[in-house]
Amino acid sequence: MTESEQEIEGQVRYPQAPDAGAAGDPQPWGEKTRVVGSRQPRVDAFERVSGSAIFPSDVMLPGMLHAAVLTSPHANARVKSVDTSKAEKLSGVYAVISRNTEDANPDWDYGSDYPGKLFYDHCRFEGDFVAAVAADSSYRAHDALRAIEVEYETLPFVSDELAALESGAPEVHDGGNEAGHQSYSRGNIEQGFAAADVVLEETYRSASEMQTPLEPHGCVARWEADRLTVWESTQGVFAVQSKIAETLNMPLARVRVIGHYVGGAFGSKLRTDKYAIAAAMLSRRSNRPVKLFMTREQTLVSMGNRPPTTMTIKAGAKKDGTLTAIQFKGIGASGAYKAGGTSLLDWLAKDLYQCDNVSTELTDVYINAQPARPFRAPGYVQCSWAMEQMMDALAEQLDMDPVALRLLNIPDGTQARGNKPYTTDGLRLCIEQGAKAFGWDQAKAAPRGNGHLQRGVGMAAANWFVGDGGPPSTVILRLYADGTANLNMGASDIGTGTKTVMAMVVAEEFGMEPDAVQIEHADTATTQFATPSGGSKTVPTEAPAVRRACLAAKDRLMDMAARQLGRERDEIIFAGDRLRTADGLESLAIPELDELKKQKVVVGVGERQPNRQDVSITPFAAQFCEVEVNRRTGEIRLLRMLGTNESGRVINRLTWDGQVIGGITMGVGYATTEQRVLDGPTGKLCNRNWHDYKLPTALDVPAEIISEPIMLSDEQANIVGAKGLGEPVTIPTGGAIANAVYAATGIRMRDTPINPVTLIDPLASQEG
Repeated sequence: MTESEQEIEGQVRYPQAPDAGAAGDPQPWGEKTRVVGSRQPRVDAFERVSGSAIFPSDVMLPGMLHAAVLTSPHANARVKSVDTSKAEKLSGVYAVISRNTEDANPDWDYGSDYPGKLFYDHCRFEGDFVAAVAADSSYRAHDALRAIEVEYETLPFVSDELAALESGAPEVHDGGNEAGHQSYSRGNIEQGFAAADVVLEETYRSASEMQTPLEPHGCVARWEADRLTVWESTQGVFAVQSKIAETLNMPLARVRVIGHYVGGAFGSKLRTDKYAIAAAMLSRRSNRPVKLFMTREQTLVSMGNRPPTTMTIKAGAKKDGTLTAIQFKGIGASGAYKAGGTSLLDWLAKDLYQCDNVSTELTDVYINAQPARPFRAPGYVQCSWAMEQMMDALAEQLDMDPVALRLLNIPDGTQARGNKPYTTDGLRLCIEQGAKAFGWDQAKAAPRGNGHLQRGVGMAAANWFVGDGGPPSTVILRLYADGTANLNMGASDIGTGTKTVMAMVVAEEFGMEPDAVQIEHADTATTQFATPSGGSKTVPTEAPAVRRACLAAKDRLMDMAARQLGRERDEIIFAGDRLRTADGLESLAIPELDELKKQKVVVGVGERQPNRQDVSITPFAAQFCEVEVNRRTGEIRLLRMLGTNESGRVINRLTWDGQVIGGITMGVGYATTEQRVLDGPTGKLCNRNWHDYKLPTALDVPAEIISEPIMLSDEQANIVGAKGLGEPVTIPTGGAIANAVYAATGIRMRDTPINPVTLIDPLASQEG
């Protein structure tokens, strides 16, 4: 695995021991379960819909101040001077910090190669921090920002990754604009092309996409003597704790981070940013709690993106459809600092389909724009856009059905990781069952349409290189004398229903209802360590640890029952919410255990065990789409979409379907509406609000989105049989839409997004 791929993976999980596989694993659940697999409402549904859930942006503390940040308005500039004297004199202003306040300007780096400061003299992208203010109202804080006088030396900039590689382009950093180069190969690519009967080569372009979660990035910070408490909108409270403690040179035990609710993240909140340090500095100087949340414009300008990419694919196949060679070249933009501009960009090209001869080359590029951040299936979404269109193009040249071509080239295992066998045949099942449920053969054979309205269908497939989960994770279960339970875990619920899934695991083991389980989570002072929720790893990481905690508690209950009934321990069986003897003559409900009545509580501790290292635990997906294109206007109506996903056992069918529908909706935005626009003359972001940055609405997504889970339990994955779902559901959407548009129009749209603006000219040219 390359360095940049390790960087992304390391944000969501930690290295595993080589001796993977735990001895004495419990038996998997059977096909019939009481709670697991059902449709369960969220355990915090009332709090969410009533508005009583306290998100970090809702936190209000006595004496709290409101902070605002002054950011650089230039794509590339040096800060020559900062004068905050007028701002400091304004009524209601309690603290102003900038590069002039040495005790409030700690070291900050965008990686080990880029030492700098919280307020650095060289702002290499629009949106980098210049100063911050805390006042008794948000209005006064922003008034104070306007009173700060800054002198900039504007510098030449480059905002396009291809232009950045040209000779004479402005250098973002000394030494050139290439941020990294990676290559991979297997077999003999030239021999592979020589053996092909059909060879195609195309270049595809993927525009930058921004996460723009509903709740902006930010936090509330409060000092109490030498201890700091932070309420942050984050995917991982322990990752934030670590970054803050490191930056402020504090012991971890003196930094507490709380993040019970998160108003959206999609990868952009896997770690904290400068705002948390600025809030802490302002709080310490003012001796008041400080709330600092970025404005919507600031989140769009500086809080991350899916990198723009240019991808060239050359692929060869024999007449029977066997792939003989795949050559992939990708260029992606990290932004002003190295941030994974090409991370995972080639994985589908080298691992989705069986091919003996593969060559990939990736070039990561600096540009004067915000650094990229992981965004729901980083790299995979872009590669799928290119790879899945190329598969359809090959199918057309070979006069094959696109489904048949893909099924012909299903691999037995991951070729890029030493040919480790997949634990399930999920890719084949997703394609076959998806095509049947969609009615692929009938839809493909149906007339395309008459006149200016024409219809077409398309499909795409995907896998995801993580989603298997892994250690470390520790949870504590407390079972009370009345048969209810408390579950203590450090993982964040980022809106995916994590708390509900974990409550269902407990309910399944103890024969109770999910609402009988109290959840404590995402607080570094009171809950157990967990890695950030991301990479589709939360359920397969936390659920096995939760089940082990349940089994540890059940073990103690069975000891109690054996003593109370005067039986040997091996005669006691746990059956739902009762403990009974193997002969069925005697039984006890959990609240009837005398020792439990006296002891009041039984505690079980569960830890996530390492994964097996001899197999590949991989989620799979396929999607099918039908569109209608208006040839007069270029408008595209998405009529229906169907997604099949093999992510192991379905724990909660309700949240499973929600993830599929949400992931497809996000993929619709990627393919048809979303595009970061940087101004050529200035390098500034043009569409910095929700009016100009076009997120898909209910009118843009199909009225019919069907989720068809592949009902498997992956017993080799972990003791609950579940794999990750969140990323795979958005990977193939763009390719499926593009292929459907081609089927309707005969026009291959190689650049995102596809919309009336981009489609009308090709349609007009086609009409001639």
